[in-house]
Amino acid sequence: MALRATIYPSRMKYISLGSKDKTFSLKEALFKGLAPDGTLFMPERIPTLPQSFIEGFHELTLSQIAFEVLKPFVQNEVPDGVLQRIVEETFSFGIPLVKVEDKIYSLELFHGPTQAFKDVGARFLSRLLGYFNEGEARKLMVLTATSGDTGGAVANGFHKVKGIEVIVLYPNGKVSPYQEYQITSPGENVHAFAVEGSFDDCQRLVKEAFNDQELRKRIFMTSANSINIGRLLPQMIYYFHAVALLRKQGVNDAPVVSVPSGNFGNITAAMLATKMGLPIKRFIAATNANDVVPRFLVSGKYDPHDTIVTIANAMDVGDPSNFPRMYALYNNHLKTLLGSLTSFSVEDDQIRANIQSLYKSTGYLMDPHTSAAFIGLKKEKATDETGFFVSTAHPFKFGEVIDPLIPDGLKGAGYEIDFELPNKKNTSVMKPEYGSLREEIKKLA
Repeated sequence: MALRATIYPSRMKYISLGSKDKTFSLKEALFKGLAPDGTLFMPERIPTLPQSFIEGFHELTLSQIAFEVLKPFVQNEVPDGVLQRIVEETFSFGIPLVKVEDKIYSLELFHGPTQAFKDVGARFLSRLLGYFNEGEARKLMVLTATSGDTGGAVANGFHKVKGIEVIVLYPNGKVSPYQEYQITSPGENVHAFAVEGSFDDCQRLVKEAFNDQELRKRIFMTSANSINIGRLLPQMIYYFHAVALLRKQGVNDAPVVSVPSGNFGNITAAMLATKMGLPIKRFIAATNANDVVPRFLVSGKYDPHDTIVTIANAMDVGDPSNFPRMYALYNNHLKTLLGSLTSFSVEDDQIRANIQSLYKSTGYLMDPHTSAAFIGLKKEKATDETGFFVSTAHPFKFGEVIDPLIPDGLKGAGYEIDFELPNKKNTSVMKPEYGSLREEIKKLA
């Protein structure tokens, strides 16, 4: 299939979830991170891809698929040549689809530089911001809150990007040693702070900074969390790619997809892909004990709670930022959302037992988040349906969980961890108070 860039009639505009009265350019949405009213940006419209593309995209390369899907969101702001370079640099590693059981596949998103699915979003956003920031006299401050893998991906993706300073906030003592190593080791323009609190405290501090209008008048800053639309959009490509790989294996049915969900950005991107025309039968959002969305689907009441610490720490989110985006895709109508989504929580003991039993029966090893998604797919998928679960991180990032579960631990499974914890740079500890973050921002600006 020849690569043909579809021409869309006009530049995409972006609106806030709180008000549709004012529109913003992509550059404005990326640099602001949050809309002026404190809510999230969304595309003003969801473009529908041509039927010819939907029928034949499996014949394209990964970067060609990415170019075609992302083009309508950046058209007339990012030249085709720049977009092509960005997607080639972003999708420069493999994303295999591995058969685990009959009609069940694993989409492995951990083959990038920090072994987590966040690499794609962070690399795409860093390059977009770098392009738009060329020629700016002032620095751009990038703020990120992480419950684990986002921090490492952002630290790696933005390291040494000219004109950009990065602050990464993570909950002290609540990320794995390897995750902390990835967050803290780059240094230079990447500044890591361990917050005495939960991920929700970290996320709250970032949001307070964006809502601090006096500070924003003085300092040019944005977010690299999935609250930034530039982090969210490229994650759609995972799902086009997975369907393409299924077709190449002769599977043409629309699959059931299970996604481990914390902040709900990844599954929101998947749903956005279906609105563009990608055939997916339905979604399963697997959470850990932080079950605000599963409870909402039952009660219709959105009732966030304090974060519960689990072994699937990247999903330790008590108030998912991307839920309003996901709900907006279904017109904020619960019954409509229930037509496409089921969601339930998985306890730590279930996650451990599944890692152990699946490795024993098949030899396939997975991290705790992936285990939750596999459990979800097994629970919800009918026997005659094809499905895939999203594998979000390499198992060796969670040795402290996995080692006791399998014979001889990760080493026995053939995984060596290529890093030394003594090389971890000293990390500053921050109280969960906005004044502390504000002072650090002012120092670095």
